[in-house]
Amino acid sequence: MSAETGLDQGRSAFRENRWTDAFENFRDADQRGGLPAPDLERLATAEILTGKMTTGLETLTRAHEEYLVVGDVVGAARCAGWMGMQLMFLDEPARAGGWFARGQRLVDELAEPDAVQGLLLVPMGLGKLYGGDPAGALQVFSQVADFGQRFQDKDLSALGLLGTGQATLMLGQAGKGLRMFDEVMVAVTAGELSPIPSGIIYCAVIGNCHLAFDLERALEWTAALDRWCSARPDMVTFSGQCQSHRAELFMLHGAWAEALMAAAAAQGLSVKGDPQALYGGYYQQGEVERLSGKLDDAEASYRQAARSGYEPQPGLALLLLARGDAQQAQLMVRRAAGTADAATRRNMLPALVEIELAASDLEAARRGVQELETLARECPMPMVRAVAGQADGAVRLAGGDPSAALKPLREAWRLWQELGVPYEAARCQALAGSACRALGDEASALMYLEAAHAALLDLGAAPAATWAAALLHEGMLDSGPTPDTAGLLTRRELEILQLVATGKGNRAIAAELYLSEKTVARHVSNIFLKLGLSSRAAATSYAYEHGLAG
Repeated sequence: MSAETGLDQGRSAFRENRWTDAFENFRDADQRGGLPAPDLERLATAEILTGKMTTGLETLTRAHEEYLVVGDVVGAARCAGWMGMQLMFLDEPARAGGWFARGQRLVDELAEPDAVQGLLLVPMGLGKLYGGDPAGALQVFSQVADFGQRFQDKDLSALGLLGTGQATLMLGQAGKGLRMFDEVMVAVTAGELSPIPSGIIYCAVIGNCHLAFDLERALEWTAALDRWCSARPDMVTFSGQCQSHRAELFMLHGAWAEALMAAAAAQGLSVKGDPQALYGGYYQQGEVERLSGKLDDAEASYRQAARSGYEPQPGLALLLLARGDAQQAQLMVRRAAGTADAATRRNMLPALVEIELAASDLEAARRGVQELETLARECPMPMVRAVAGQADGAVRLAGGDPSAALKPLREAWRLWQELGVPYEAARCQALAGSACRALGDEASALMYLEAAHAALLDLGAAPAATWAAALLHEGMLDSGPTPDTAGLLTRRELEILQLVATGKGNRAIAAELYLSEKTVARHVSNIFLKLGLSSRAAATSYAYEHGLAG
C-alpha cells in the first residue's frame, strides 16, 4: 500500500471514529514518507484515544514543530494548548505550564485575533475554577465562549459553556448551571464536536450532575456516554471514566455486584490510558466495600483513589465513623467540607449531618440541614428533596421531636423509592420506625423496622442491617421469646444457633448437620447480621435470653 493510500484510509478511519485503524494507517504512512502537520495532529488524537498517551504526546509535539516549520503559528499554538491540557490532566503542572507559556508566546505574535486565543484561556479558567475563585472562572469561561462564537469554533464554544456551567454551579446556582450543561450536551450528542472535547464534556457534565444531586440527569447522560463509548469500542480514554460513572449509578440503585465490576473495569482502563478513571474506579469500589462492612478493604480502596490527587471524601470520614471513631470522623469531614467549593460542600452535607449527629453536635447537624433545605428550595429535584428530608427527619428525631420527624422521613422514603435507591430508602424506613416507637406506635415501628432490616440484608449492607436489627430488638427485649424474634431466622439458622449456644465450633456443627464448614460459617455470619450480634458469646447469650437455646 502506498503512503498516499494509507493517508487516505487513515483520514477516512478518523472521520468514522475507527481509532485503531486510523492510528495504524497514519503510522504506516508516516513511516513511508512522513505526515503533514494536520495529519500528525490526527495521529496524535488517535493515539491518545486508544490509550497510547506517551506516544500521542510525542506525536503532538511533532505536529507543533511541523506547524512552525511551515509557518502556521495558529496550528502550532493550538497544539501547544492541547499539549498543556493533556499534561494538566496527567498532573504534570510544570510541563503543562511550559506548553501554555509557549502557546501564549505564539499567540502574542499574531497580527489578528484568532480562536486559539480562547483555547489558551481555558487553563486559566480551570485554575480559577479549582483554585477557589468560581467568580473569576465565570468571567474567563465567558470570554472563551465569546471567542468560540466569534470565530464559529464549536469546540471552543462548548468548552466555554461547560466551564461557565461549572462555575455557576460552584457559585451555588445549581439550576442555572444544570441548564447550561443540558445546552452544551446538545452539541455533543449531535456529533458537532471533536472527539476529545466531546469526551471531556461528557465526563465533566456527569460528574457535576452527581455533585448537584441530580440523579436523573446523571443517569440520562451516563447512558448517552455509554452509547458514545460503545460506538467506539477501541477507545480507552473516557471509557474508564464512563465505567466509574456506571459504578456510581449501580451502587446507588442497589446493584452492588455490578458496581464492583464496573469499578474494576474503570481501574483497568485507568492503567491502559485513561488516568482520570483512577479516582472513580477505586472510590466507588471503596463505597461498596464500606457499605458492605468490609472496612479494611474499603480503606485500601480509598488509599488507591487518593493516588489520583483527589481526597476520597466523604467516604473516608464515614469509614472512620463505621469504625466507631465519631470524633475523628467529625474533624475530618468538617475540615474537608470547610475547604471545599460550594458544589462539593453541598455534596458532602448528608455525610456531614450524619457524622455531626453521631458526634452528638445537634446544632452543627441542624446547620447542615439548613444548607440542604436552601439547596432544595433553589433546585427542588427529587434527590435533593430526599437527602434534605432524610437529614431533617434524623435531626428532629435526635432532638426529641419524633412527631415532627415522621413527615419528612416518610416523604424522603417515598422519594428514594421513586428514584430506585434502596439503601437510603431502607435507612429512612428504619428512622421512621424509631419515630413511631417514640410516639408509642409499636405496631408501625415493627412494620417499618422489619422492612428496613430485610431490605438491608438483601443488599448485603452488613453495618446498616446490624443497626436496623438493634433497633428492631429494642422493642422485643422486655417481652421474652416471641414469634417475631424467632421469625428473623430460617429453620436452619435456628438449628445452628442452638448448636452455637452449646459451645460447638463450626467444624463440629458441620459434622453434626452433614454440611460443609463453609456453609456453616455463612449461616453463622447471617445469624450475626440478622440479630445485630458480633460474637459467638453474644449469640449464645441471645439464644438463652430469648428462649431459643433448645
